[in-house]
Amino acid sequence: MSIPNHKTMAPRIGMSRIAPPPVGERPTESKPVWFVALLALAQFGIFVALLGPVMVSMALKVGSLENPSMPATSMIGIILGTGAIAAAFGNVFFGRLSDRTRSRFGRRRPWLVGGALVMLLGLWLISVGTGLLSLTIGWFVTQLGANAALSAFMATLADQLPEKQYARVSAVVGIMQNVGILGAVWIATLFTANMSALFLVPGLIGVLAVVLYAAVLPDPVLSEQPPKFDVLEILRTFWVSPRKHPEFALVWWQRFLVILASFLFTTFRLPFLMERLSLDEATGAAVMAQGVLIYTIALVPVGYLVGWISDKTGHRKLPVIVSVALFGIGTYLLFHVESVGHFFIVEALLGAAMGIYMGVDMAIVLSVLPNPKDAAKDLGVFNMANAGPQSLAPYLGGFLLATAAPAGAANYGLLLTVAAVASIIGALIILPIKKVK
Repeated sequence: MSIPNHKTMAPRIGMSRIAPPPVGERPTESKPVWFVALLALAQFGIFVALLGPVMVSMALKVGSLENPSMPATSMIGIILGTGAIAAAFGNVFFGRLSDRTRSRFGRRRPWLVGGALVMLLGLWLISVGTGLLSLTIGWFVTQLGANAALSAFMATLADQLPEKQYARVSAVVGIMQNVGILGAVWIATLFTANMSALFLVPGLIGVLAVVLYAAVLPDPVLSEQPPKFDVLEILRTFWVSPRKHPEFALVWWQRFLVILASFLFTTFRLPFLMERLSLDEATGAAVMAQGVLIYTIALVPVGYLVGWISDKTGHRKLPVIVSVALFGIGTYLLFHVESVGHFFIVEALLGAAMGIYMGVDMAIVLSVLPNPKDAAKDLGVFNMANAGPQSLAPYLGGFLLATAAPAGAANYGLLLTVAAVASIIGALIILPIKKVK
């Protein structure tokens, strides 16, 4: 059956009853609450499936192997590091393919569903893997699939949302990412003795959540023939010119520095607790888990409230400044933590600071995208500012902790100072941006 040559045409699939917006044009009508709820569910599902192995499951899987070829920590580093390469490449590349897709089911829907299924395949490969090579391949496939789905998912924010909903939905997306972390850890604790369920249950949750969102997505069909996809076009996929799009470049560096500041501490949260409060590993891990819970509980309501206020007032820069100020205060207080109770108070403050940041951050990003028609590709490039610091933080942090360190102790003072300075510079970078106030 032929498809009418109209770029806003989209099939009615499942529960989809919203008129699809024109390709490359910013919507003006707000999306209903149920649509945002399913969007949030998709974000939660993807991160439950993806972060479980990162935080818990992969370590359990490696620990269950018979006659491992190397120490567990080395194996985990190789497996997760290889997956990080797949994530960085896949998010941008598949985002570019999504922008160019002419499927009768739309540009994003095929990659959402297909990527989620490939992610589930990768998790199954991990569950049956018996050595370093098979686990590395499984995690590589998982990351490729997850990031194909994620790139399409993030592009739907630019495709579907009017500017007046940017901050509220941005807050919801950030919140569900952190709730997904808690969900991933909790689910992993239920299946520690069952390797198949340990990986497949979170994977099935992710697939189900993504499919539900894809079913209601009013995804427009691209009728125009995209430019030829040659080698030069592939290389352009990984680049947005800072000269032509300076405000996008400023937002990119803002995200890079703020995420780096955050991960400089969170990467070394456990050893910090053990050294500062003289805790053993088991007690330190328990205190850290409680701290993460408090952090998330503070983040969730603050993030949504700030997003709601930001959409009402149109102010995006001020919340970022406030967020960084609170982060700086929290960093200073970490110097003076003397008890578990003090640490929990600081975690609540840092969670509120991150909630404020997440309440407006994606709203700023969506406001400065270079080309709405290439939203997935540009958001993929932007995701490098999110993934890069997470890979850099362990190396930079280790160097800082070892630099001019007191005898027998790590230099957490230098680590926290660099984190605070990076966040302050990140906040100041957004001040010249004119597209947001």
